Amino acid sequence: MKKITFFILVGLVSCTLAAPKPYDRKEPVAYLDTNLMQKYNVAYFASGCFWCVEAVFESVEGVHEAVSGYAGGTTKNPNYQQVGTGRTGHAETVQVFYDKNIVSYETLVNVYFGSHDPTTLNRQGPDRGTAYRSVAFYQNDDEKMILKNYIKQLEQNNVYPNPIVTEVKAFEVFYKAEDYHQDYERLHPNDPYVRQVSIPRLLRFKALYPELLKENYN
Repeated sequence: MKKITFFILVGLVSCTLAAPKPYDRKEPVAYLDTNLMQKYNVAYFASGCFWCVEAVFESVEGVHEAVSGYAGGTTKNPNYQQVGTGRTGHAETVQVFYDKNIVSYETLVNVYFGSHDPTTLNRQGPDRGTAYRSVAFYQNDDEKMILKNYIKQLEQNNVYPNPIVTEVKAFEVFYKAEDYHQDYERLHPNDPYVRQVSIPRLLRFKALYPELLKENYN
């Protein structure tokens, strides 16, 4: 199991400050794409700003799509501004559509823990608050066991210098984020947050796991 080194980022703009001004929701956005569900399996992970997490998972061979959104809280139909206050209970979460014949759930869990620091409580890089906490959502007992066992292995192998604080939580509902958040890193490469936080995070992941990347992924 690989040793992972993370750098503390200081003086950087946060995901919340970098985002466009949010707007109120006009209609329900609980997200269930039945066409994709028929073709692919789905997994849900939260590990900081979803712009970063989405980009990481979309670089992985076998992942068809990653959708940014919100999960883990109690507020129905939340918007970005509400989630950022920490009062909804939701975390910025990514819905990952993947082909299990190409990439396994176990590998996605490896990607998840290998692309963020699971030891920082309610924080990831310059982003602070419960919306940026580390949460892995399971949909069945098999996924729960895989997550629990993987965390146990990380702890036994002393991969991180500090205790892992990742929540392993039963999945309930996923709300798709506003359209301007989708593929944000790819569409806004010159955004200060993307340049200072998102792209370096993706590059660190790619350097650690070149064998998991899509061919010719940029």
